[in-house]
Amino acid sequence: MNIKSAEFVTSAVKPSQYPPSGGPEIAFAGRSNVGKSSLINALLGRKNLVKTSSKPGRTQTINFFLINNRFCFTDLPGYGYAKVPMAVRKSWGPMVEKYLRTRPEGESSGLDAGQGLRAVVVILDIRRMPNQGDHDLLAWLTHYRIPALVVLTKADKLKKNKQNQQRGSIARQLSTDPHLLSLFSATTGLGKRELWTAIEGFL
Repeated sequence: MNIKSAEFVTSAVKPSQYPPSGGPEIAFAGRSNVGKSSLINALLGRKNLVKTSSKPGRTQTINFFLINNRFCFTDLPGYGYAKVPMAVRKSWGPMVEKYLRTRPEGESSGLDAGQGLRAVVVILDIRRMPNQGDHDLLAWLTHYRIPALVVLTKADKLKKNKQNQQRGSIARQLSTDPHLLSLFSATTGLGKRELWTAIEGFL
């Protein structure tokens, strides 16, 4: 994918604040500190378009980015960080589920064919086993019939044999084929081309 332009559009916490959809959207979701912002920046070839932070749980809104004036990346707030205030943690579920329920294309969304949410990139840290939040998110995507692209990020932190071993363990817990879990590293660029190929299939 040749990225000619990438710009921040707006932040939202409820549907009335979502921008009008002028094309397809790809959302990115994962627990706090999973490397979501770094992954999006790496895909777009930008260093600081999506703000990264050393403090997990800082992203508490749904952030929309317009890419090539043709499609959107949507950065969903991270979940599951214990030091985030309880009220914020409780707001994550309703906020994200409402987005997943109202944003996909279809008559109920008011969007034309080809617009709206097309897939969600679910980001897991390859060094960690999926937690309840990860399982809940994948269950929501199944319920709303939204395709999920599961990516195991920070793969550069493990040696290749350990990568494969951990991918197998995560796949068993998710009851899926290990080959459906993509390896990614924002540091080395591992998996960037493959992930773009998958995303383009939904665009």
